[in-house]
Amino acid sequence: MSRLLSDLGVDIPVLAAPMAGGGSTSALVTAAARAGGLGFLAAGYKTPEMLAEQIRTVREQAVPFGVNVFAPNPVPVSEDAFRRYAARMRSEADRYGLSLPDSAPVEDDDHWTAKIDLLLATPVPWVSFTFGIPDPAVIASLRRSGTTVMQSVTSVDEARRAEEAGVDALIVQGTAAGGHSATLDPDRPLSALTLPQLVSAVRRTTNLPLIAAGGIGTSLDVAAALRAGAEAAMIGTLLLRTEESGASAPHKQALADPAFDTAVLTRAFTGRPARALRNSFIDRHEDDAPAGYPAVHHLTAPLRKAATAAGDHERIHLWAGTGYRRAVEEPTARTLRRLTAAL
Repeated sequence: MSRLLSDLGVDIPVLAAPMAGGGSTSALVTAAARAGGLGFLAAGYKTPEMLAEQIRTVREQAVPFGVNVFAPNPVPVSEDAFRRYAARMRSEADRYGLSLPDSAPVEDDDHWTAKIDLLLATPVPWVSFTFGIPDPAVIASLRRSGTTVMQSVTSVDEARRAEEAGVDALIVQGTAAGGHSATLDPDRPLSALTLPQLVSAVRRTTNLPLIAAGGIGTSLDVAAALRAGAEAAMIGTLLLRTEESGASAPHKQALADPAFDTAVLTRAFTGRPARALRNSFIDRHEDDAPAGYPAVHHLTAPLRKAATAAGDHERIHLWAGTGYRRAVEEPTARTLRRLTAAL
């Protein structure tokens, strides 16, 4: 067993990724830990109070766990581009009788300071960051509190920057990942390297422990990531249909629907590159969607919520990595066991 896995207190080298927006529940994180792995709560889009309640719920189960936080790294959107896109959204919103915001873009930081204060006041074993690298002082404060700090990266350069900031480990995310890319620069084209190639490239530049994520669908994928230099693999999409998942019913259905046959990168839903099942919303709006996060996310959020409630697959952000066909209805523990079969 690697030192990272020993420190994590886990028996298998497969971890449950944080899935903001509902996928990661306290039950899923607990199930992953009881199966011998480790799960991460997703702080993204939650109020500090909601996050605190989830942390309390998992702590009561006496299992190891982590928390993932979106670090502020906004992609400003021009007001003209925002208003043009808002105008395009009106026809979509009219279907549900919605009035979408079309004035000044909302550029918030997802309660960043309050969430860091919470994690310092009631430390958790593991904290990972996505979208941005926190100030080294924040990282140092968390480490002093007893927390091991991880950073999501998508390139060798990002890995170097994260190491310089003082993190303990890196989550190396390949372009095949579902949901948002962790890239620090959404305007930069994502790496064309396969996940094993990217892990190998990062491994040559750092001695930090590595966790591989993105597009993992089989135990052979896990084995390839470990051979490339990772100590563990992290999966998200494969857990979306599990019994403990909090993903919506339409999302779960689409992952198994033959009509959805491609997972593509898009910024149409949030203004940030994210991989989702291709649907008519992406087809209609991808070419016109401005870069701008979180402004575009806030603009389309009411529409996506209404579409989910209506079971309208064509207007939902159906996040999915390229291995999504391997997601099945079963307990989380069984999914994790399947992924260790070839190890």
